[in-house]
Amino acid sequence: SSFADLGLDELQRIASNCKACRLCEQRNNVVFGEGNTNRPLVAFVGEGPGADEDAQGRPFVGRAGQLLNSAITKGMGLKREDVYICNVVKCRPPQNRAPLPDEIEKCSNYLFRQLEIIQPKVIVTLGQPAQFALSGIEVGITKLRGNWQNWRGFKLMPTFHPAYILRNQAAKRPFWEDLQAVMSEVGLNK
Repeated sequence: SSFADLGLDELQRIASNCKACRLCEQRNNVVFGEGNTNRPLVAFVGEGPGADEDAQGRPFVGRAGQLLNSAITKGMGLKREDVYICNVVKCRPPQNRAPLPDEIEKCSNYLFRQLEIIQPKVIVTLGQPAQFALSGIEVGITKLRGNWQNWRGFKLMPTFHPAYILRNQAAKRPFWEDLQAVMSEVGLNK
């Protein structure tokens, strides 16, 4: 991408003024990402910001974010600031619809460069759009979750999006199993 030589601060500055796709038209805040930018054990990648995220300019601060926080802190025994959290698209899609292919394509260069810079030990994709943006595999998340994938040499674990788990309690156990596999991979055995 054209971002190949940029550092994280510069990348974030460019993203904050981005007009590359239609999602810029209604945003209040660009939601770039936050957390440990120096080789975190885990980077979580979601789909796109919702209303709370757009209002605060921070990823995963709504109900889905609370579930993710709980998984990180109670489940994995980490602090939120120990991991990195971001989304495929940095601006909120209208009515929280899924980002469209051209929006993902325009925005994924930010994501790719982010991940290259921070060098996470493992990437966890939350939901099908995030998984597809990185793995390129169009298989549904129910089939693909729990199975290690690869993105540019990084190990990638696809799992359910926390918002999905809020609607489908049965997804909670497989989600936790996927996180346990990640914990085992990065040496966080409980």
